[in-house]
Amino acid sequence: MSSDFYETLEVNRNATHAEIKQAYRRLALKFHPSCSEEAGRAERFSQLGEAYDVLSDLRKKATYDKFGEDGLKGGIPPEFGNTGAWSSKYVYHGNPEKTFRQFFGGDNPFADFYTNDAPLQFGGLQPGVVKTQDSDIERDLHLSLDDLFHGCTKKIKISRRVMNEDGYTSSIKDKILSIDVKPGWKEGTRITFPKEGDQGPNSIPADIVFIVRQKSHPLFIRQLNDLIYKTQISLEMALTGFSVDVETLDGRLLSIPINEIVHPAYKKVMTGEGMPLSQDPAQRGNLIITFDIQFPETLSAEGKHLIKQALNFKY
Repeated sequence: MSSDFYETLEVNRNATHAEIKQAYRRLALKFHPSCSEEAGRAERFSQLGEAYDVLSDLRKKATYDKFGEDGLKGGIPPEFGNTGAWSSKYVYHGNPEKTFRQFFGGDNPFADFYTNDAPLQFGGLQPGVVKTQDSDIERDLHLSLDDLFHGCTKKIKISRRVMNEDGYTSSIKDKILSIDVKPGWKEGTRITFPKEGDQGPNSIPADIVFIVRQKSHPLFIRQLNDLIYKTQISLEMALTGFSVDVETLDGRLLSIPINEIVHPAYKKVMTGEGMPLSQDPAQRGNLIITFDIQFPETLSAEGKHLIKQALNFKY
């Protein structure tokens, strides 16, 4: 039986895609068989499904507009195919519930779930399969020690699948995510962008999680909020004193006098010269200077004698 798909959806032939969607939404909810046992409702619901299946697809719609239902279902001459028209015979799959489910997907106005192949029940609706969120997508965010000391902004381009206006097809689109790195962030800090993963009709997009990974630094080793600086000194320096110059991450040059005898376990602690505390960047950890004492490989007899005299060794 021939029908006018525009009349079925109660729209004019110049209706936009958004108007076609709006019409199907209104009428499909009104005539869904689960809402009432009224005679003819199932047939009307099926007609709505077929009409929307055709008019929501640009190629099918173009064929229908130009050649009518006969051309759509009977096929058209191949020479017309290069116009973008649907050149093969169209057959509706005959399952209006499938069309309904594809349309609403995650846009179900009744509840935040979708059903399996069982018919939807609107009155006294019982949940079917609960919508679940996809697992987190974790990516490493490699940052230098300078980035983590000063703070910075990182912009990262991601590509993700986004649902199209029709509600059941999708396309790949790029998006820029901006991360404001706070001074003092530590290795392992997690930055979460909720629901920025691939979109799908029947699932909740995954969260994208970036995990801070600290790059190595040529001068400093980080230990929580402290910075470790290791320098080589001679045995003479260890015994007689010296000063060590350290260029800090904020560009200052510290000249630190060492007047004590430096033994292998000795450390010089400079309070407040370490990393900013993430919860209070005005506060900072410590700079801890450790020493690698270079002992001479050999000593002459005279050298040994002089050292014994200097150290007042008695045998």
